[in-house]
Amino acid sequence: MKKILIKKLKMSLLNLSVILMVSLSGLAWAEVVWIDVRSSLEHAVDNIEGDIRISHNEIVERVSEQFPDKNTTIHLYCRSGGRAGIAMSSLQQAGYSDVKNMGSIGDAREERGL
Repeated sequence: MKKILIKKLKMSLLNLSVILMVSLSGLAWAEVVWIDVRSSLEHAVDNIEGDIRISHNEIVERVSEQFPDKNTTIHLYCRSGGRAGIAMSSLQQAGYSDVKNMGSIGDAREERGL
C-alpha cells in the first residue's frame, strides 16, 4: 500500500513538473508584435520584412481589430521614435498594458540583431 502511494505521488509530481515547464515555456516564447508606425511611403523605401505597418493615427483602431488581447506584447518604431511614442500613449490609453517605444527603425533592427 505504501509503495503504491509513493508511486502515485511521484507520478503526480512528474505531471505537475511537466505542466509547469509547458506553462513557463509558453511565457518564454510569447510572440512580440512589431509595428512600423511610419507612413506607407517611408515603409515602401525601407522596411523590416514581416513587420506590420500601421500609421500612428490609426493605431488603436487597427490594433484592436488584429490584436484584441490587451496583454499582447507590442513593440513600436518609426523614423526617430516620436510617432512611436504617440502611438504607444494611444494604445496605453486604450488599455494595452505591454507596449514599448523601440525608437527608430534602426533601433528596431539593432534590438533584434538584423
